Amino acid sequence: MASAADVEVTVEEAVAAYKALLRDLIDLRPSGTRQRIAQALGTHKSFVSQVTNPGLRVPLPAQHVEQIFKICHFSAEERRAFLDLYKRAHPNQAVSFADLEAENQDVIRIVLPPFKDPQKRRDVEDTIREFAARVIALAKNTK
Repeated sequence: MASAADVEVTVEEAVAAYKALLRDLIDLRPSGTRQRIAQALGTHKSFVSQVTNPGLRVPLPAQHVEQIFKICHFSAEERRAFLDLYKRAHPNQAVSFADLEAENQDVIRIVLPPFKDPQKRRDVEDTIREFAARVIALAKNTK
């Protein structure tokens, strides 16, 4: 008998599978979780509904996976189950699955307000990352 990992699935089926799991996991969280996700991602609640609806073709962008993990406080098992399905759906994705699979990362989360201009948002994110990199480099060089 073939295991679930041995069964060939289409990309559409793989996307539907991780979206169904994500929907089910979010439904287990407290009321308002979808709204918190939307705010953290700088999107509308309807976007969260689209990326958690297995019947729709809208994929979950890789850059949002880690933030959803943190907002929803996914357990290590929930992360592994989701990432297994996500990797099948998006095998060539640029996201670092090793980083996402790590349970104890030293990460600071900064909530940004919604920006009307996507370029301005990218500029603010880049500035924050550059500043953080400089501060970390300074801290490493001082003993």
